[in-house]
Amino acid sequence: MEFWRVPLDSDTIQVSLGIVHILEDRCKGCGYCIEYCPKQALEFSASFNQKGYHPPVVVKPEECVNCHYCEIICPEFAIFSVEDPRKTEPGQAGINPNFTIKVRQ
Repeated sequence: MEFWRVPLDSDTIQVSLGIVHILEDRCKGCGYCIEYCPKQALEFSASFNQKGYHPPVVVKPEECVNCHYCEIICPEFAIFSVEDPRKTEPGQAGINPNFTIKVRQ
């Protein structure tokens, strides 16, 4: 996604990257997580799970920005992401729980 404006502090904000975990046996293959991933990091797997559905598979693990859209949209709670403690991506505006705003008094 390309933006026509860039935040003034975009070079100082750290974007946390994530690790996606998929519980294949819970998945019913609806594809919501694949459709709504903002970085298109997921796609359908070629294999079947125990229910006979194609669960998602992470094809671009380095693209996950830990936005949690996949886990919010999943009706079966079959996918979740956690913050990758080893990686942050400098110079891009995004969600960072460690970032605090200091307000002048």
